[in-house]
Amino acid sequence: MRAILILAWLAALALLFLPWLKRRPLPPRPRGAVDELVKDPVCHTYVVRSRAVTRSDAGVLRYFCSARCADQYALGRG
Repeated sequence: MRAILILAWLAALALLFLPWLKRRPLPPRPRGAVDELVKDPVCHTYVVRSRAVTRSDAGVLRYFCSARCADQYALGRG
């Protein structure tokens, strides 16, 4: 009998607080946390910019998935 009363109280509390939880705004995302995908010009895979291997080519910054792809690009451009 006690278990039924406890479950009833919990259900009532859940129903009481459910609208409050739905109306709560989501916390804003930090602006610097968004990291975009960049395409490797050699193997055409996408990699997260913060983890990409970067090389400068005539003043243009290129992004690669690995040092191997960066080296292949340099050999092809050389």
